[in-house]
Amino acid sequence: MKYRKKPDVIEALQWTGEFDRNMSLFVGDKATIKGVKEHFEMIIHTLEGDMTASVGDFIIKAVNGELYTCKPDIFEKTYEEVE
Repeated sequence: MKYRKKPDVIEALQWTGEFDRNMSLFVGDKATIKGVKEHFEMIIHTLEGDMTASVGDFIIKAVNGELYTCKPDIFEKTYEEVE
């Protein structure tokens, strides 16, 4: 049998290395910032364990509010912006 993924609309922000108000509100208590100055890392607390977001990665909020990281090239192939 074959299956098609249901078209879900997700929320996502790209990690720029700056933890601004938008990112803070987006991740809430599901992420931790480590480092100093320009060497920040974001640790995302996922259902599968902690994941490190590199600068440029997308932080995705999935259907039930859980967070995941996604590399930019995979994000571009998988998602398109909606209005």
